[in-house]
Amino acid sequence: MKMKNSIWVSAIAGVLFSAAAFAADSKGYQVTGPVIAVTDTTITVQKDDQKWELARSKQTKGAAKVKVGDKVTVYYRMIADEVEIKEGPKSPPAPDTKKK
Repeated sequence: MKMKNSIWVSAIAGVLFSAAAFAADSKGYQVTGPVIAVTDTTITVQKDDQKWELARSKQTKGAAKVKVGDKVTVYYRMIADEVEIKEGPKSPPAPDTKKK
């Protein structure tokens, strides 16, 4: 049974890697470790002493059969959803260089 899981995880990784490799203009990242939680919208992976909670959707390739305990590599990108411009410190006025 472990061999079957290993093949499945390899297939998932290959599909996810292919999708990440062709992602337009966005640096790709990855995290590998055992799955510690799965919901309809997230996969949580344990990496060392950190828990990585990654969003997923129906379009996430290979995620449909992931279950707690599977060792996976998740390929992901960081994409801004919104940019809010904050009022920054005001620059001092440029010195007046005109001669009077």
